[in-house]
Amino acid sequence: MLHRAERGCLVIADISGYTGYLVGTELEHAHDVLADLMRTVVGALRPRLKLVKLEGDAAFAYAPDGKMDGLGLIDVVDGCYFTFRRRLRDIQRATTCPCDACMAIPSLNLKVLVHAGEFVRQRIAGHEDLTGTDVILIHRLLKNTVTDTLGSNAYGLFTAACIAALRLDPAAHAMREHRETYEHIGEVPAYVYDLDARWHDLQQRTRVAVTSEQADVEFELLYPGPPALVWEYLTTPTKRILYQAGATRIDQANPNGRRGPGTTTHCVHGDTAIHEEILDWRPFDYFTERFAPPGFAPAEATAYLSPTETGTRVIWRMRLPRARQARQMWESIGESMTQSFQQSAERMRQLIAEEIAAEAAGSPEQDQGRPG
Repeated sequence: MLHRAERGCLVIADISGYTGYLVGTELEHAHDVLADLMRTVVGALRPRLKLVKLEGDAAFAYAPDGKMDGLGLIDVVDGCYFTFRRRLRDIQRATTCPCDACMAIPSLNLKVLVHAGEFVRQRIAGHEDLTGTDVILIHRLLKNTVTDTLGSNAYGLFTAACIAALRLDPAAHAMREHRETYEHIGEVPAYVYDLDARWHDLQQRTRVAVTSEQADVEFELLYPGPPALVWEYLTTPTKRILYQAGATRIDQANPNGRRGPGTTTHCVHGDTAIHEEILDWRPFDYFTERFAPPGFAPAEATAYLSPTETGTRVIWRMRLPRARQARQMWESIGESMTQSFQQSAERMRQLIAEEIAAEAAGSPEQDQGRPG
């Protein structure tokens, strides 16, 4: 039987420095550290991307066409790298072991390769795999000259085919032009995205978050699915319109070419619109926004995401305006706002559960895709 060719986004997340780390270190400790980091990487990629298999120090995954937009993919790449770096930092801080493997942890890093093209899905010995020229190409990209030109082994390498397919603006993401050449494939135009610079920018950026002590209103909600999936539903207009109570249109403007601080959204409800502006953006940890219905002074809210055994916990903390009259206006709509919020949350919960169920029904879990 002929297998139908599909199009989509192919992604490989590869731990940099893996070989050097293993050489001369205690194998048992090194294996434990690497297994921990691979679990972290896989967890950050799922379920926005479907894991095909683990390949030693790398995870190979994909998303069919239409599964996510370009800005969503950038969020996944950023979120995966930030989660990796946080876990690397936590392991370093927690260990008191003086062995070579533990002392060499800082030598590890992560690179993410991204390509868009054709592939064929096939089942071999009961497990799904991908084949095709573009699958070969992205694996060839593992051997490249980016570190020589960038001076860092923490980067995203996006092929020009991916940039075009997802309509990404390389300049908006500070991507540098790059080219690789491979036998039998030829020249591959691409763009390099400095993940280490993104991480340091995140650390230096002033945090804007409503704390529990500052909050006038607080909601706690539980959703199925990991933080990356819940994050997408909370922040992407095409997802929000599916569940936002009373919303007829959601328009978003990204003045910097990406979702993040400065992004503005107009959530249209009939003849009125709620204006929102992102103040802080830390995938998939939390985001803070300033928002107000027409005629109201702005309030601020932070959504904190954290994984649970069954999905994701989201805690919303809202800070109302300090002026007495403005606070009274907000309090006057408190009951209706709470009801609308709860309706939206329940609908969002249903949509996420349906998406997870559809993925599970169409794509059975692969044993070799589970890091040990």
